[in-house]
Amino acid sequence: MVSPQASTESEIPLQEEEVAAATEEARQNRLKWMLLGIAGAIVLALTALGWYWSVECFSPTEYDVTQIALKETGLTDPKKLPVGARTTAVLIHNMDYLMTKPGGYLTNDVTPPSILLDNMPNWEFGVVVASRDLATALRNHLSRAQSQSPEDKDLGIGEPYYYFETDSWILPTTESQYQKGVAAFRRYLAKLMAGKANFSPRADNLTKYVEILAQRLGSYTQRLSASSGLHEEKDLIIRGKPSTAFKPMERTPWLLVDDNFYEARGYCWALLHIMEAIENDFHDIVRMKAAETPIHQIIREIEATQSPILSPVVLNGSGFGVFANYSLTLATYIAHANAALIDLRDLLSI
Repeated sequence: MVSPQASTESEIPLQEEEVAAATEEARQNRLKWMLLGIAGAIVLALTALGWYWSVECFSPTEYDVTQIALKETGLTDPKKLPVGARTTAVLIHNMDYLMTKPGGYLTNDVTPPSILLDNMPNWEFGVVVASRDLATALRNHLSRAQSQSPEDKDLGIGEPYYYFETDSWILPTTESQYQKGVAAFRRYLAKLMAGKANFSPRADNLTKYVEILAQRLGSYTQRLSASSGLHEEKDLIIRGKPSTAFKPMERTPWLLVDDNFYEARGYCWALLHIMEAIENDFHDIVRMKAAETPIHQIIREIEATQSPILSPVVLNGSGFGVFANYSLTLATYIAHANAALIDLRDLLSI
């Protein structure tokens, strides 16, 4: 017969083992929750950082083109700015801003949260496209007094750098190439200030740039309008046969709706400041051609495209449905600006 004292002594190790196991389990649970908390905090921090870096495409920051020109030239009196200084300063600032805004240039980033973002990279691409259009126009048209004039050396150097691929993250990086382009355009601006470079605010030069803009905005209007469910592939029947002269507009895939939207929005942000600069640099020729009204309408319509976005996602309702269609709204403003561009082109050609 086992004595009560021996039974008590045998139960003590068992109780100690149970306590140790419970302690170990509690420690593991605490470690598990701590790791989950750290992971959650990291995810929350990356989400907040990504949102902060993307604020610009939701509510873009506008700037005064004259103040930017004064900053680039080091002047304090706007009256001393030479013709073309504002347009060149905007061309410099728009690209430089992509690399100095919160988060910097994100399109070529390969680490979180940048690699998980798509709205801001598409917005950046729109700004790049607008800058490329202006750089080409400045090199080939706006800086030439006549068709036989030699091109400016620094403009010839700077323009190709703006056409460098947008997503190169190493050897060389996209930022390094864009900065070389910015440096070349700054050299041109310095020569313009010293009277050693040319900027010709002629009607025919502006007309050629306006034609580029009209085609670009027309393309954006079509791409944005294709986001509506009203647009489906249907053949145009003429005399009982499908027409080969008309290609039906394909509806934008759902995953590309916001890409097109933010690209167009970025282009319009850059174009808004470009047109404000052109209004100043081409003031005399615009007034002589009585073209102030279309210039003002273009600026007004493009400015409307920059209204703050209240929804965290780009809504894609049908034209007359319950929910809004952001793409159709943006396309409407761009179409109005494009119509004013055509009016401006007609007036300049008179």
